[in-house]
Amino acid sequence: MSQFTSGFWDVYIAVITVVSIVACAVVLKSQSVRRKPGPADTTGHVWDEDLREYNNPLPRWWSWLFYITVVFGLGYLVLYPGLGSWSGLLGWSQITQLESERELAAKRYGPIYDRFAAADVQTLIKNPEALAVGQKLFLNTCAQCHASDGAGSRGFPNLTDQDWQWGGDAKTVEQTITGGRTAAMPPWGAVLGEQGVKDAAHYVRSLSGLTNDSIRRARGEALFKANCIACHGSEGKGNPAMGAPNLADATWLYGSSESTIIETVTRGRNGQMPAHKGVLTEAKIHLLTAYVLSLSQAR
Repeated sequence: MSQFTSGFWDVYIAVITVVSIVACAVVLKSQSVRRKPGPADTTGHVWDEDLREYNNPLPRWWSWLFYITVVFGLGYLVLYPGLGSWSGLLGWSQITQLESERELAAKRYGPIYDRFAAADVQTLIKNPEALAVGQKLFLNTCAQCHASDGAGSRGFPNLTDQDWQWGGDAKTVEQTITGGRTAAMPPWGAVLGEQGVKDAAHYVRSLSGLTNDSIRRARGEALFKANCIACHGSEGKGNPAMGAPNLADATWLYGSSESTIIETVTRGRNGQMPAHKGVLTEAKIHLLTAYVLSLSQAR
């Protein structure tokens, strides 16, 4: 990738851009020659027997519109970024504009969030006004993954139940939103082999009461206790400190079918909850924590 980050490409882009605009002006000039006295020449193109294409110059008003466009393009490239790494005389960028808009929003809406910052989470859960503001934060920040109602989808946790992979107390949820989470299930296909993976998956399904065969379950249990209890515990109830899910309940992040569990055991899984510390203020995260917890406490 080093060839795409060298200074050559800045010059390459700048030259092509400027030459293209200047070339447009040259072509425009060549097509703006004043009409000579006498009959106009034709291009030789004729349609419907008598419709001839004449080689007339562009109307002056039309030509001037194009000239204005060329001047505007050059002026824009001088003032704003557009020529490789050139930042423009005004120093504008999407990042500076975003930061400016955030500062204005903080001044305007900051007092609203500060009113709820001093209250504890359980108090906010009982405050309809706080939950209304928290819902807007959730829809803007979290609904893309967890759905607008918080019910999640395949690979994205359901926030409306009582099952918490990392813990469901206010402090832990706030830590999750602030710093994000990274979950990794290592692949076991090469270790267990094809039949071993099937037996282990069969045993995992049995932990939550799904239909199982006693012989396959016994074989899978031996494999589970030899390889899986370090994370999921001897009873398969997981470990919130590690983000290892509980396999003994009816909650399945990726699905409970045998084929899905076989895929999980064989290839492993990787989950990423992004950190929102740099996106949301502490007051917003505090309010969002209350809203997220309210989704599960409402049931």
